[in-house]
Amino acid sequence: MRWEPEEDWTLLAAGIGTRHAGVWRTPDRLVVKRLIPGDERPSRYAYWRRQAEVAESGLLERTTGLRAPQCLKVESDPEGITLWIEAVDPGPVATDEAAAALGRFGLNRVQPASWFARRILWDRLADDAPHGGWAPCATADVLPADVRRSCHVLWTRRREVMAELDRLPQQVIHGDIHLPNLLRRDGDDVIAVDWDQFGIGPLGFDLGYLLQSTHAPATELVAAYQAGSSATWPADQVRRGAILTAAVTLVARAAWSLTQPDPGEHIERLIRSAAIAEEAAALVTAG
Repeated sequence: MRWEPEEDWTLLAAGIGTRHAGVWRTPDRLVVKRLIPGDERPSRYAYWRRQAEVAESGLLERTTGLRAPQCLKVESDPEGITLWIEAVDPGPVATDEAAAALGRFGLNRVQPASWFARRILWDRLADDAPHGGWAPCATADVLPADVRRSCHVLWTRRREVMAELDRLPQQVIHGDIHLPNLLRRDGDDVIAVDWDQFGIGPLGFDLGYLLQSTHAPATELVAAYQAGSSATWPADQVRRGAILTAAVTLVARAAWSLTQPDPGEHIERLIRSAAIAEEAAALVTAG
């Protein structure tokens, strides 16, 4: 019998490609997320079973800084996997609170499992390269000249960018931080969802994703991160990781959008974030 949501469930999020088939809320205050088969390589960012692995491990229900809602049940069938998760009523999370929570989260020490994502940006670059990578941003008339110059530097020196990120301290990361994934505060922690890219990544990775989804200056976010992490790592390294991660993600998304009938918000976001791309280009040029 084919899996179907119940009629009295409320749809919270429609299916997104191969990431999931939908998210619903049940009348008895549970959230149901349906995973569908996709990439079977456990260390890749798109590994389709990762959220089920996270849930079954219970690991992220015990972390500090960020933690996952409790998963009550994981059910597998020939067509996919169903997660039954406690519903969490959302509440406001300020950007400085989010950055501080990320700083605390990076302090968690866990034993990496085979299903941890490990090279998210490298994997994405490998997926993008056969289609021209970020190169289209270097010549796109829709972008200002200074942004095109930064994009050209980041694309032509992309392996240096990735190597620079690899040299930074590696830590536990959420992997897809933006404000809608941060549901609410719980004391000093923040309850977060969508752990499908959870794993190990460079210092500042999660902060770089947060930087893209807020108008807060990088200086403020780094300061909040440092407060949350008790300044465990040098602030310049935190900023370097955040800026490089934000820049290559912004440029990669903009390059992808140029191939679409409607480029959407990614071009506008890159233009608004021209200073981030410029700083990243200067960092890699300086070596």
